[in-house]
Amino acid sequence: MNYNLLNVGFGSSIVAEEVIAILSPNSAPMRRLKDEAKDEQRLIDATHGRRTRSIVITKTNHLVLSSIQSETLAQRFTALREKSRETRYASG
Repeated sequence: MNYNLLNVGFGSSIVAEEVIAILSPNSAPMRRLKDEAKDEQRLIDATHGRRTRSIVITKTNHLVLSSIQSETLAQRFTALREKSRETRYASG
């Protein structure tokens, strides 16, 4: 099985099919969500020491912090999904 990997910055990638949401971290509820995930050891920091610009929520209820803008990640995610559809239709 081939997996589509979503680049979340600085050589870090996650399986695109596992993504539930890509969110901006600027609101108080997102900060609380991040703190809860850290306390429950469900937080993955892929920022490499840079400012957090997006939070990715996965199907396994993990939170991935990224220093890439949420809009940029959403564009990458959409491009991966369209590419996946094209290859599926071309082979079938």
